Amino acid sequence: METKWLAAAAVAPIAWGSGYYVTATYLPPDRPLFGAAVRALPFGLLLLAVRPALLHGAWWWRTALLGALNFAAFFTLVFVAAERLPGGLAATLTATSPLAIMLFAWGLAGERPRAASVAAAAVGIAGVALLVLRAGVHADPLGVLSSLAAVVLSSLGFILVKTWRPPLPLVSFTAWQLVFGGLLLVPVALAVEGAPPHLDARAIGGFGWIGLAGTVLAYLAWFNAMRRLPAAAVSLVGLLNPVTGTVIGVALAGEAFTATHAVGTALVLGGIVLGQPAILDALGTKGRRSADGAQLPAVGLERTPDRTGVVHRAG
Repeated sequence: METKWLAAAAVAPIAWGSGYYVTATYLPPDRPLFGAAVRALPFGLLLLAVRPALLHGAWWWRTALLGALNFAAFFTLVFVAAERLPGGLAATLTATSPLAIMLFAWGLAGERPRAASVAAAAVGIAGVALLVLRAGVHADPLGVLSSLAAVVLSSLGFILVKTWRPPLPLVSFTAWQLVFGGLLLVPVALAVEGAPPHLDARAIGGFGWIGLAGTVLAYLAWFNAMRRLPAAAVSLVGLLNPVTGTVIGVALAGEAFTATHAVGTALVLGGIVLGQPAILDALGTKGRRSADGAQLPAVGLERTPDRTGVVHRAG
């Protein structure tokens, strides 16, 4: 069951990684906020039409907050970072998200990550740096701050999706997040980039892929896995994003694949694999014991008591 949901989680970063090539090849240039709004609002409405459900009470503002964190704020901050930082530096900073997710999972979901999971994340980040970082980059302070803020806000949003359980299906919950995020993005895109550009058939097809695969399918897979597995395990799978982008660049865009890329890829994949609960258990990491002395399974984290004093297990 764990392998099934890890495989589902991998769909998200693979789809996100394909977005680099699709965006550069098929979408209108220099219109990232317009693209972000198109990713969110129309496809959120489409998803809501497939699985209609109304929010009630506090779930209106909670879902609007998640739409702002996971889509509107994240996409806007990534846009600022992309404008002010070299792509490799921005990608390396974004690769710190597993650490942020683990921290929020510890504080908000009671999931205390193993030291080995944190070390695996560090190995993966080093691999991403080898894959995409180049010498002589200029670290613009505002760009760095924007990139790190995007990591923090989206990581918080992911953990809130994990812990908040509204009385409606996850498909509808995700749809409403996309709608709220899109509604926030549209005026920002219009103010910064002006009127929407003309879209030819290639651009429409590109947006179709980005919206259906890179947004709807990716976020449903990611949110489902985040709810069913330890956040540490899922967050490490997210490091497949730059690996996918590199592989597609080599296969479709004719980019060079050097020995440095090979080492970086190996480090990323090694970090992902070695940080998984089953691997840690196989390497001999023991589960802790409960208060009555019963052995609890090691699942890549420790669950701390909530405010009622009850210790919960993941999944």
